[in-house]
Amino acid sequence: MSPKPKASKPLASEQLEKIAEADGFPSRQPARPQPHARKGRRYRTGRNQQINIKATSRVIEELYKMADERRVPLGELLEQALSALKRHPGGGA
Repeated sequence: MSPKPKASKPLASEQLEKIAEADGFPSRQPARPQPHARKGRRYRTGRNQQINIKATSRVIEELYKMADERRVPLGELLEQALSALKRHPGGGA
């Protein structure tokens, strides 16, 4: 039985980045931050259901901006909007 060959030492991250860039590997880092990505938006509210809707980027930005201005979670903002619509049905915006 012959001895196993020694395992090669791992390369430094700087060396790996240079090799990857030279060989044309794309970075896993996001190219630019997403417009609606926010830090510190964790609220403990008891809401445990999720809703997934499609909207334009403009509407999504407005939604997050309104929630941030009011300092409420998105679920609370949705509840406020639904309550307002119930109070004023058909009231055009």
